[in-house]
Amino acid sequence: MYRALYRKWRPMTFDDVISQQHITDTLRHQVISGKTAHAYLFTGSRGTGKTTCARILAKAVNCEHTHDGNPCLECEMCRDADSGALTDIVEIDAASNNGVDDIRDLRDGAVYTPERGKFKIYIIDEVHMLSVSAFNALLKIMEEPPEYVKFILATTEVHKVPATVLSRCQRYDFRRIRSEDIASRLKYIAEQEGFTLTDDGAALIAGLADGGMRDAVSLLDRCSVGGEVIDSDTVSAAAGIAGRGYLYDMLEAVFADDTAKALSIAAELHDMSKDLVRLCEELITQMRNVMLLKVSPETAESLIVCMPDELDRLRKLAAGAELDTVIERLDLLQICRERMGRVLNRRVEFEMSLIKLCGKLQNNSTQTIDNSEIYDKIKQLEDKLGSGMSAATAKTSNPSYERKADSPMATEEPRPNVDLKKARPEDIKPLTQWDAILEEFSRVNPACAGSLKDSHAGIIGNVVLIVAKNQFFMDLFRQRYNAQTLGDAIERVLGFRYALRAKCDTTPQQQRSMAAELIKKAIDSQIETAVDNNQ
Repeated sequence: MYRALYRKWRPMTFDDVISQQHITDTLRHQVISGKTAHAYLFTGSRGTGKTTCARILAKAVNCEHTHDGNPCLECEMCRDADSGALTDIVEIDAASNNGVDDIRDLRDGAVYTPERGKFKIYIIDEVHMLSVSAFNALLKIMEEPPEYVKFILATTEVHKVPATVLSRCQRYDFRRIRSEDIASRLKYIAEQEGFTLTDDGAALIAGLADGGMRDAVSLLDRCSVGGEVIDSDTVSAAAGIAGRGYLYDMLEAVFADDTAKALSIAAELHDMSKDLVRLCEELITQMRNVMLLKVSPETAESLIVCMPDELDRLRKLAAGAELDTVIERLDLLQICRERMGRVLNRRVEFEMSLIKLCGKLQNNSTQTIDNSEIYDKIKQLEDKLGSGMSAATAKTSNPSYERKADSPMATEEPRPNVDLKKARPEDIKPLTQWDAILEEFSRVNPACAGSLKDSHAGIIGNVVLIVAKNQFFMDLFRQRYNAQTLGDAIERVLGFRYALRAKCDTTPQQQRSMAAELIKKAIDSQIETAVDNNQ
């Protein structure tokens, strides 16, 4: 029966584990000296060897003939452990066995001595997924376990493990596996399996694996069915990513602001069934490389992820771009990748981002357009219809409520019918429906509505004056969507379209004091919770 390569080539001893020598050396020395702990916590990203090291350690402490801290793999204990027949090693998947009853069963079974080995080992994978009550049940047995019981916990999200559990374990942090180590291991596996893996193919798989050995071997397994020679083209086809030529052609089109060419390449790749999400991730990686080359050309070569023959093309891109532009494009790609996981049509999202990357949206938004004739025509039509509403025109120059020239509401607000410079405080009437407006606003834009907490508003003429307590609202208010939806909410409640002006009456120093107070309260709350848990 065929076995997947990642299972077939899983390390069997500590010496087989790569890039984690700081951990494997310590564990081997503990086995040699007989001073193994009663509880371990292995944490790190996926595919870095956490569960593998847990199994090796479980075998080593029960092995009858260890060799330099490694299990011998020849005794009956080691063979049964590898086949899953050794009942003294119990593996629990906390992702599907995360209830308090599951941990109670573990606790009840821990009172019995090992059947064959020296120790009874409990390996709990994805331990962070245990419920709160399950953690409490586990804590009691971990606090004072029988001398023949050991726990090995593994997790990718250590921040979700309670501090009371962490304090009772020896913690080991697994690093992402280096790309060169992954490539070397892949070439060894390919040689043993009887097919050829080229250097560029191994480097590409190692880059796509992002530090995870299991992902790398699984991708190698997928590539192996395509022929006896695996190169970068084979890997690209198997992984569903763009070939490297397409990738750099698209980058060059973006840096040349050639929207048509960038969209044409994207359409061609989509027709070839290329994964646009992976393409976006590749663009992010290479845009990061350009950024590093701009910031530190001397040391960037050791930090970037690319094929050796691609470095010259990256240098040319970096030489012809400003650092601010590169960072803005990288930010746009990050936003695109995040949104592609939620939107209905990923192609549309990717194409919109390409248009923004090529600078079309920004260039259009900075042009000054004289719409005065259009406004005059609208005014004449409104006068004929007797609507009584004033036409939208240019903005007021009042410094107290001044908005930027490219304000999103510049072409949508009515013209203020009062001179705000000459307005007196007694002329401003409190907006009594402000709470109702905020409630309506929160239904369509809860994030921006939240920044208006403790704010108040008033009306003078056809202008709504907003006084916010949070400077963050002022940043949000400058964005078209937020200003537009706030104006819509006011119109729905009051039945009339108002011009909007806003300011913040809290100084930066007061903002920092408020933030410090919130942080202090959060820390105090955590301390109280920790004290309650310990009691």
